[in-house]
Amino acid sequence: MTAALFAAAAVVTGGATIAAAVERSIMQITLTSTVFENGQPIPVRHTCGGSDVSPPLEWTGVPAESRSLALICDDPDAPGGTWVHWVIYNIRPQTTGLHEKIAAIATLPSGASQGRNGFRRVGYGGPCPPPGRPHRYFFKIYALDSELAPTPGLTKDSLVRLMEGHILAEGQLMGTYRRR
Repeated sequence: MTAALFAAAAVVTGGATIAAAVERSIMQITLTSTVFENGQPIPVRHTCGGSDVSPPLEWTGVPAESRSLALICDDPDAPGGTWVHWVIYNIRPQTTGLHEKIAAIATLPSGASQGRNGFRRVGYGGPCPPPGRPHRYFFKIYALDSELAPTPGLTKDSLVRLMEGHILAEGQLMGTYRRR
């Protein structure tokens, strides 16, 4: 595998630690939303300019042998470096989506855990870039071959370390938002 492919995988997945998983022939998950299409604007309702609620997400293509799912949303265009908007993990592998307006609590009734975002809060924190050019928001889903320890409040970096070597499949959906 070429160094360029590893570098591209590191950029797409948000870190070099996940890039090694490319060697395992990662399968693809299709991640979609009913409120925005890939590469299109995220509705204001799901941003700090609106109600700041999580968008509905749906996915297909989770491998049968998956033991849990994890989802990360981040903004690589933030002025100070990548800004984390959502960390959620230990999602049951049979789950095919997340409804709109997931509660901002550490442990959801389903048993899934939510981590801390860049706003230092648990749960979803919507796009809130400085006024100017649009930012990109990557929703990335991972199917894992194991369940993670039920530790609510993990950061993205902690979650990425725990996922290393356990990713069976992944997918992403990118939306944009421009604050005027």
